[in-house]
Amino acid sequence: MKIALGADHGGFQLKEEIKKLLQSMNMEVVDVGCDCEQSVDYPDYALPVADKVAGGECDRGILICGTGIGMSIAANKIKGIRCALVHDLFSAKATREHNDSNVLAMGARVIGPGVAQEIVKIWLETEFTGGRHSQRLDKIADIEAKEHV
Repeated sequence: MKIALGADHGGFQLKEEIKKLLQSMNMEVVDVGCDCEQSVDYPDYALPVADKVAGGECDRGILICGTGIGMSIAANKIKGIRCALVHDLFSAKATREHNDSNVLAMGARVIGPGVAQEIVKIWLETEFTGGRHSQRLDKIADIEAKEHV
């Protein structure tokens, strides 16, 4: 599986931990940055991750900032992205089973590296259930296809 990975300065250290985890799981990692703890703007990293997933270059994406909120908002502006902000194990599983999320957002100032690593493992290993959840995703796709004011 090919994973796009991005973070701002608040998520840089956790991104590096998650990158090591992904590599140990034999995942191909496309790291879009950032590469330091100096202040940067999270949309500059959310967009390339979302684009790589929406365009099919990567299978899934992981975004990390201080809270995960900004990253998830920015990523969800891209058509075809279902980015879930996750800070617990139950939600990591549910967002894959029910929402077929293709991008995961986490907050480095909210959870520690151990919990983050477990979230990533569960999120990557959990399959979409389909069934009644598919019709709900179809409704989301219909919303994306329309222009709203």
